[in-house]
Amino acid sequence: MGRDWISMQLWRGLVCALVVSLAGIAAAQSAPRTAEAFGAAPVSPTGALSAEVQAAIDGALIDAVEQGAWGPDQGAALEVIAASGDPRLAWMIADLMRFASSQRLSAVLGDAAAVLLGIPAPQQNHWGIITDHLIAWDIPAPPDYLRVKRAIFTGIVPGWERIFVEGEIDWRQVSWGGVMIDDRAYDTTERPCNCIPAADNPEVQAASEATWLADDAIVFGVEVNGEYRAYPRRIMEVREMVNDTLGGRDLAIPYCTLCGAAQAYFTDDLGEGLQRPVLRTSGLLIRSNKVMYDINTYSVFDTFKGHAVTGPLAERGVQLSQANVITTDWGTWKATHPETSVLVEDLALGRDFDFRNTRDANGPIFPVGDVDPRLPVHEDVIGVITASGQPVAFQRSAAFVALQAGQEIAVENVRLALDAGGIKAVDAQGEGLGSHQAFWFAWSQFYPATILWDGS
Repeated sequence: MGRDWISMQLWRGLVCALVVSLAGIAAAQSAPRTAEAFGAAPVSPTGALSAEVQAAIDGALIDAVEQGAWGPDQGAALEVIAASGDPRLAWMIADLMRFASSQRLSAVLGDAAAVLLGIPAPQQNHWGIITDHLIAWDIPAPPDYLRVKRAIFTGIVPGWERIFVEGEIDWRQVSWGGVMIDDRAYDTTERPCNCIPAADNPEVQAASEATWLADDAIVFGVEVNGEYRAYPRRIMEVREMVNDTLGGRDLAIPYCTLCGAAQAYFTDDLGEGLQRPVLRTSGLLIRSNKVMYDINTYSVFDTFKGHAVTGPLAERGVQLSQANVITTDWGTWKATHPETSVLVEDLALGRDFDFRNTRDANGPIFPVGDVDPRLPVHEDVIGVITASGQPVAFQRSAAFVALQAGQEIAVENVRLALDAGGIKAVDAQGEGLGSHQAFWFAWSQFYPATILWDGS
């Protein structure tokens, strides 16, 4: 197959082709399925790999990246892997598939993985179908998995060397999101990058000055110690991460377009000797949720839950607390909170697009495995954790109608309240509980034991 494999010299070509590949994933993605729809999982062996299989892994997978080519030797080694009958090895093949630069190579790799999983060979969206099965069936990782995965990923994208380390993270489910790592130092985010560009200490303006922002534009509203700020979705779609200060508190605000979730994490007062983490987009995903990391320590965080999972901050057990994020429209937010500030238009970098309404209509475009059938995958929910640690989700549309009708919505210590056309969670004293809006598939996969409010 010659140069079907991507080399670093061809990196720019891969980036240019990425738009096409993502569109292909979106077009080919099958409807999300429940666990039952995947059927019974194949039996995975335990224990070490044979010397022959281990040599084939190094030859077919790692050597392909190092040599920047896929040839007869790699093909022969892949045959050895496929003949092993070990479903665990499909994880490594899927990792390589994510970077394949041709449909032909994706098909070859997909066929081998399908043999290992005992499923029909995919005819399109090879990587997505294989990975969905791996996640849904919870196929165990093979021995020495992190070493092989690290070699594949860092061989393609320099800058991840300090990311791929042991920790409280399920490396099986981590995939490439299609962008480079944002590794710019703190407060240098005015410098262009070949990445999703975070914004540090963003410039803001008064509501009366923001004539560029239409009243029906979606914003993420945050209040800290009586100070209000709006983060327009138009800007957050471009930046996906803002490190800010509001109400005398330091904040990091990630927005995952794939999960429809903007969150506001406090990044100060973490404990003696701990420096404020400055969060960046790694370019990686875990079950369609962005993977963020601290540029100072390279500690990786679970973006949805806010705790450090690798690095020095994980060793210290850092858990970030959240402020409420209210998803609403700009006209209602500024009318309710006229003292609000808002990010300036320049932070959108001249872009004006809306992934939310143009890309996600047919379900998640990246693999998530099986889905919780209690709600449609892209139904908006308000998610929060109760005082007892119980995750609870409220269907936004139903909750909004109930609240407008004067109905009380309460679960344990959690009360829902309307605010500026959006919904927030508060306690009995009206204090915020760190709620945010998200797609149902995202909330339910990161909190599989979540309660779903039933309207009563």
